[in-house]
Amino acid sequence: MSALKVSNLYRTFGKLKAVNGVSFEIPHGAVCGFVGANGAGKTTTMRIIASLDYPTLGKAEVCGINVVHHPAEVRKLIGWMPDHFGNYEHMTVLEYLDFYARALGYKGAERRQRIEEVMDFTDLGPLASRFSNKLSKGMTQRLGLGRALLHDPQVLIMDEPAAGLDPKARVELKHLIRVLAEEGKTIFISSHILSELGEMCDSLLFINEGRIVHHGDAESLKTGSDAVGGLLYDVQVEGDPQAVSDWCVLQPNVEFLETRKQGGRIRIQSDETGAAADVLARMIKDHLRVTEYHREQRNLEDAFIDILGRLDQGQPAVPPPLPTPPSNN
Repeated sequence: MSALKVSNLYRTFGKLKAVNGVSFEIPHGAVCGFVGANGAGKTTTMRIIASLDYPTLGKAEVCGINVVHHPAEVRKLIGWMPDHFGNYEHMTVLEYLDFYARALGYKGAERRQRIEEVMDFTDLGPLASRFSNKLSKGMTQRLGLGRALLHDPQVLIMDEPAAGLDPKARVELKHLIRVLAEEGKTIFISSHILSELGEMCDSLLFINEGRIVHHGDAESLKTGSDAVGGLLYDVQVEGDPQAVSDWCVLQPNVEFLETRKQGGRIRIQSDETGAAADVLARMIKDHLRVTEYHREQRNLEDAFIDILGRLDQGQPAVPPPLPTPPSNN
């Protein structure tokens, strides 16, 4: 049984198909990143899984329990961390967590112990007496995570938790997510910061215009060739970096992609490593003073744009099903 299973899910608002036939499964103990542009259907899908919205058609299950038929049971299993949540004026961090612990049915010593455990895990102890509506963005996100973890859920659903965080707070958030995964929790997390999702997620779901367009691991996206094919190289030169782009214009099967501080990023339109050696030899012969020349992996942004490009070219929006990524267990 999967931790999350979504089957042929639709959600319409008038003529708008916010979720358009979405299907996927996430195994227990996995961290899955949910990627898509604004308006692609991420938040609507997550809200349905969290039993906060109704699907127009289709089914969503958490640990085998239907979210529409048994919402109360589902809510015992999930922790929901939305992109924005309210704080209460003149309520301290401790009072905030105590309020929600009481709402969840914790009493007496058990309630105090659970709050203490959550505060220790999220490092909220030093902030216990701070007003909950006077925290920094990073502190607020830790408080939201603490609230979502109070009832020790099996599945954690996080909508853009890293948005607006400074680098230190993002590192702390990534650490907490990996610790939770190591404890066996299933985490479904959306973000626009693809590089960070690649570092902490076992698999990635790409959604576009309400449809899933990719489900697989980050490493295969980075190492696989894109729709155009070829090899990507970073070239740095001594002197004018514009020399790299000027040289590429006159070369067959070499495409200049991006200007960088000391040169640029190029695509060699061949998958043969010998072709890369030939290009370097021609650069040197043409008097480019190459100081660095190394192959690059595609970044996740490249992969996502490439998938959208295939859709724009009229290829199927949903590719053939890929094997379910392995769980951490």
